[in-house]
Amino acid sequence: MKNIFFYVTILGKVGIADDGEAITNLCLDGETGPKEAQLNETGLIKEAAAQLEEYLRGKRKFFDLPIKTEGTEFQQLIWNILRTIPYGETRSYKDVAVLAGNPKASRAVGMANNRNPISIFIPCHRVIGANGKLIGYAGGIEMKHKLLNLEKNTME
Repeated sequence: MKNIFFYVTILGKVGIADDGEAITNLCLDGETGPKEAQLNETGLIKEAAAQLEEYLRGKRKFFDLPIKTEGTEFQQLIWNILRTIPYGETRSYKDVAVLAGNPKASRAVGMANNRNPISIFIPCHRVIGANGKLIGYAGGIEMKHKLLNLEKNTME
């Protein structure tokens, strides 16, 4: 059974879901979250919300939360690589494809990013086009720009 609870942040309404053991989803403004989730603010969801708020205030650069994702082996690989991109830095889709062992898989990396169920906690916003342009983000390019600027402006 999944739980979900919604919070109002500087990004808009954000939903955070768990399965009782780990965070499973982060839903940006307009996303409803897992269909089977019940509205319930668990301790884990409350902790995730607190860490997200600290991140949005520039006070947290790493998330210390148990997370669980469901996806293909390739998606899982990409999501794990995304978690290694340091705060305030970006990588191109090709860079991620190379790290995944398949330099020609840039498009597949983009599809895996698109399916990331826990954006921000798994920082897919840190992946950009090879030419440095912001392309593709489930929350929209404006949200991606906002997150990258937040990180750039709070570097110490």
